[in-house]
Amino acid sequence: MLGLVAIFVTSSAMLPVFSGQLIDVMTSEGASADRALPPLLSFIVLAALVHLSIQVNLQIWVRLAADAISDVTRDAFGRVQHFSTDWHANNFAGATVRKITRGMWAFDLLGDTLLYGIIPAALIVVIQTIVIGFQLPLIAMLLAIATVIYVTMNVWLAISYIQPENQRFIAKDSKVGAGLADTITCNAVVKAFGAEQREQATFDGTMDIWRRGARKSWGRMVNVAVAQAVLRFTMQCGMLVIAVWAWARGAATPGEVTLAVTAFLVLDGYLREIGHHVRSLQQSVNELEDLVVFAEHEPGVADRTGAAVLAARDGAIRLDQVTFGYANQSGTIYEDFSIDIAAGERVALVGRSGSGKSTFVKLLQRLYDVDSGHILIDEQDIADVTQESLRQAIAIVPQEPVLFHRSLAENIAYAKPGATRAEVERAARQAHADEFIDNLTDGYETMVGERGVKLSGGERQRIAIARAFLADAPLLILDEATSSLDSITESKIQDAVTHLMEGRTTILIAHRLSTIQAVDRVLVFADGKVVEQGTPRALLGDKGHYAQLYNAQARGEAVL
Repeated sequence: MLGLVAIFVTSSAMLPVFSGQLIDVMTSEGASADRALPPLLSFIVLAALVHLSIQVNLQIWVRLAADAISDVTRDAFGRVQHFSTDWHANNFAGATVRKITRGMWAFDLLGDTLLYGIIPAALIVVIQTIVIGFQLPLIAMLLAIATVIYVTMNVWLAISYIQPENQRFIAKDSKVGAGLADTITCNAVVKAFGAEQREQATFDGTMDIWRRGARKSWGRMVNVAVAQAVLRFTMQCGMLVIAVWAWARGAATPGEVTLAVTAFLVLDGYLREIGHHVRSLQQSVNELEDLVVFAEHEPGVADRTGAAVLAARDGAIRLDQVTFGYANQSGTIYEDFSIDIAAGERVALVGRSGSGKSTFVKLLQRLYDVDSGHILIDEQDIADVTQESLRQAIAIVPQEPVLFHRSLAENIAYAKPGATRAEVERAARQAHADEFIDNLTDGYETMVGERGVKLSGGERQRIAIARAFLADAPLLILDEATSSLDSITESKIQDAVTHLMEGRTTILIAHRLSTIQAVDRVLVFADGKVVEQGTPRALLGDKGHYAQLYNAQARGEAVL
C-alpha cells in the first residue's frame, strides 16, 4: 500500500512539470500538435496512474481495515471480559461500550489519516519542492520554509490547543453512554416511581455538559482552520507574486510560471488537508487512548503461566489458612481461615450481613486472589488451574439470576455449549420451568428481554436452576435459590433442588434459615470466622448464634 502511495504521490508531483512543458510548447515559436503530443501523453499517463493507484489502494485498504478493526475490537472485548469483578463494579457498562465502539472508528480514522493524508502530504511537499527547485530555486526555498512553518504551527496547535479540550470532551462523551445505559437498563425502576421526567431532566443536564464540551472542542478546531487558511493564503499570494516577478525580469518562462502556480495549487490542496489531517490524527489518538488503557490494565485475576486444567472429580474443598481483604476496605475479612468440606457434603453458610458468607463463594470461584493461604478443590490449588476450568466445575444458582437477551433455549444451554434440544428440555423439566415455557407462543424460542425482564422473578430463577441441572458440575452453589418463588412453586422447586444436590458438593448461602433443614452441616459466620458448625437441629439445641438468628427470624426480624 505504501508503494502504491509512492506511485500516486510521485505521479501527482510530476503533473505540473508536464503541464508547464505543454504551455511552453504551445506558446513557443513553431508550436505544433506533434511537439505538444509528448508532454500531453505524459500528462495523461501520469493522471491515469494517479487514479489507478488510488483505486487499487482503496481496494486493499477496505480488506485490511476491516480485519484490523475487527482484531482491535475483539482484543478490547476480550480484555474487558477478563477484568476483575471490582473493575466491572466500578465502571459503567454503557461507558465501556462507548469507549470500545469509539475506539473502533478511531482506529479506522487513524489509518485513513496516515495512509491518505499525512504520508502523501509529507511526500508531495518534499517531491514538489525538489521539482520546483530545479527550475525556480528561490521559489522552492521560500516554499520549503513556509511549509515547515505551516506544519510546525499545525502540530503545535494540535498538541497544545486542541488536545486538552478534546480529551475533556471525550470524557463527557463517555458519560453520555454511561447515562443512557444506566437509565434505559433500569427503566422498570423509572416507571415504578413515575420518574421519567426526573430522568429526562438528569439526562438533559448531561447533554448540556456534552454540548458545551462539543462547542469548545469543535470551536478550537475551527479556530485552527482559520489560522491555517490565513497562512495558506499568504503563501499563495507570495508564491504568485514571486513567480510573476521572475517572469517580468526574464528569469522564468510562462511554462515555469505555470509549473510554479500549478505545483502550488496541488500543494495547497494537501496543505489545506494537512491541517484537517493533523486534527483528525489528534482526535483519533485521543479516542484510542481508552483502548490503550484497556491494553495496559492488568486483569486483576490472571491465569498463571502454565496453569493446568482443573480435574474436579469428587468436589472436596479445603481452605488452608486463608487471609483476604478487599482492596477498598481497611482490614481483612479472613485471617488464617481454614475449613474442610467433604466431597458430596451439603453445607449451608449463615450469618449476618458482612460476616464473610459471600466472600467465601467469591474466593471459591477465584473472582479474587487470596492474600495468603490456599484454596484447594480435590487437592488442587485453584490458583494453579485455569479460571475457565475452575468455573466450569461449579454450577451456580444466584438469588437474582441475570439472563441474556436471547431465547429461553439459549439461556438454558449457556451452561453447556453444544447441548441438544432434548438435553435443554430435560433440564427445564427437572427445574419445573417447562410448566411456563410450554404455555408461551414461541416456547423455547421466546426471547427473554434484556437481563430477562420479560420473565417474572420466579421464572428467571427456574431458568437458572435448569442451567445448573444442565451444567452437571461436581460443585453446586445455591444463593437462596427459591427466594423468588411462590409457596406452591417453591415446594416443587425445593424437590428439584434437593435432587440437584444429590452427589454434588453443595454450598448454600442461606437467608431463610427455615429452608436449610436438609443440609449436612451449617457453618455460622461472624466477623470472618466460623463461630459455630453442626447440623441445624443440633445448633438449635445449643442455644448459640444460630439459635438466636433462627428465633429472631421466626419473630419476623430481618437479621441476615
